[in-house]
Amino acid sequence: MMRTLTALSFAFLALCTLAPCQAQRFSKPRLEGDLRNDPALEDEFMDWGLGIFVHWSFDSQLGSVISHSMDYASRDYLDRYVNELPKTFNPTQYDPDKWMEIAKLAGAKYMVFTTKHHSGFCMWDTKTTDFNIMNTPYGKDIVGEYVEACRRHGLKVGYYYSPEDFAFHYERDVPARGGVEAGKYHDELVAYTKKHLDELFSNYGEIDVIFLDGGHKGELAQYVHEIAPRCLVTRGEMVTPEQRLPPDPILGPWETCFTLGNQWQYKPTNEDYKSGTRLINMLIETRAKGGNLLINMGPMPSGIVPLEQEERFRELALWMFVNNEAIYDIRPCVVAGDKDVYYTQSKDGKYVYAFLTGLTDDDPNGGTQWGRSARKDVLLKQLKSTPDTQISVLGQEHRMEKFTSRHDIGTRFKQTDAGLEVSAVRAQRLYNNRRWPNAVVLRLENVEFVD
Repeated sequence: MMRTLTALSFAFLALCTLAPCQAQRFSKPRLEGDLRNDPALEDEFMDWGLGIFVHWSFDSQLGSVISHSMDYASRDYLDRYVNELPKTFNPTQYDPDKWMEIAKLAGAKYMVFTTKHHSGFCMWDTKTTDFNIMNTPYGKDIVGEYVEACRRHGLKVGYYYSPEDFAFHYERDVPARGGVEAGKYHDELVAYTKKHLDELFSNYGEIDVIFLDGGHKGELAQYVHEIAPRCLVTRGEMVTPEQRLPPDPILGPWETCFTLGNQWQYKPTNEDYKSGTRLINMLIETRAKGGNLLINMGPMPSGIVPLEQEERFRELALWMFVNNEAIYDIRPCVVAGDKDVYYTQSKDGKYVYAFLTGLTDDDPNGGTQWGRSARKDVLLKQLKSTPDTQISVLGQEHRMEKFTSRHDIGTRFKQTDAGLEVSAVRAQRLYNNRRWPNAVVLRLENVEFVD
């Protein structure tokens, strides 16, 4: 039995209804109250595909995990952390326009910035505490500068906000986590965090998205809907797996977040960065399963994006410049694919995109990279051609009449019992050495999926 593209979305809904996520970490959070994200905004969110997460705070000076060095810390450490460390935070090279240029070139549609992480340090001019950016040598509202830069560059504005507050507990001599007396301050902490949200949503105009991380986020999600109904809540309302991808597609909008290395905040030594190929393949798998990828940037204490991170974003930028049609404004297919080939489809059902991830390799001598001008045959087991099928390689010219006969770069295909066999040439010159470690994408029109 075959399914046409016009039926794919309905079939996907049925599939997800019959086979809900088995692992609890991929289930929708239990929601409080009656207020929810606007469905029209959620549908728009599913079009974006890629966002940039930014973890950055005053403790980036130490190269430590953001905030969590306060957990189980001695009183002496906490005294110096809260009272002394802010005195040396002076990111004079912070230029959010530079961040936006990198993010936009890489293909990001939105950015999510850590306004306050678990430490309690506020990166804006708050009236609620002295533990904020205005009481540093820098002395300027970083959140305000960030929001204005997002708007200048046409990126959706996102906040990360932590309802947990280790400095709030420090002031009451309660451990960051696990303190026996923490509960008696809960109502006071909730009221305090709501004052923060009042400032963040009244001082900077309309905000597009917020990621609530930890603590009483369910209650705060309701509060965000009350004071900013046009703002989408991701974590706190959507499925938001962290540092992992679901085994199967997830129904509706969802978002996964990943580090570029093994730490969220800047880590000057002992870091292990993902390759550009791995980053691209993570994006492909995320989109094939219906989600958005929120990939992290961890600026240096100066405000500069580390070269190693910028390099990965620029490798992603080249790939997205060629293939972004298959990433934006798409929906998952009835078959997500596997490690060798993943699929997405255009929202109107006109095209299916096949990402040939089985032909990617970080090792230039590994034998799987697709050399320029080389012809390869791939078998798409899940697809069947029709009399009107057309197939092309994204990014390169497919009108063969424009070339002489010696340039045999045409895409050919035939239907076999095993599936749709496609023969294609990677003709576009992207690297000098004629090698290409990243996925090639096929655009297929008028094809059907096989049950």
